[in-house]
Amino acid sequence: MQNTILSHKQIQHKVKRISYQIYEANVEEKEIIIAGIDGVGLKFAKKIQTVLRKITDADIVLCKVMMDKTDPLKSGVTTSITEDKYKNKSVVLVDDVLNSGTTLIYGVHHFLKTPLKQLKTAVLVNRNHKKYPVKADYKGISLSTSLQEHVHVTLQANNDCVFLN
Repeated sequence: MQNTILSHKQIQHKVKRISYQIYEANVEEKEIIIAGIDGVGLKFAKKIQTVLRKITDADIVLCKVMMDKTDPLKSGVTTSITEDKYKNKSVVLVDDVLNSGTTLIYGVHHFLKTPLKQLKTAVLVNRNHKKYPVKADYKGISLSTSLQEHVHVTLQANNDCVFLN
């Protein structure tokens, strides 16, 4: 059995709200790096990038963050843009769901090896099951769920959905 948590329309609203929050925190910036964790996190980052490009003249640079989510230490974290492209810039690390915090903490660790102006995190769903000291600065929704329940995020043209089963 699956329960719909967020409909397509609700997700569009969350994307817009998060994008405006990012803009407000970076109103003086000429360039903002939106670093999406490969997979649904990257799709969510692209949606944020699209909205930001409509509301600011800043250059919105999309960065793909790649890692083995089951074992981030194995292959490490890599990005689609070089370190000099995000050095001393404002970076927002984006993922779809903050569950245990493993993916975000390794992503944050990667970016903290380089001097940044600021580093923030954004997630569509915050599940509150963290085992690492990482938080979402921008979040669409916070859910209190059991560890047995699974949150699924689908981001497809005109058919975005978040459901729990």
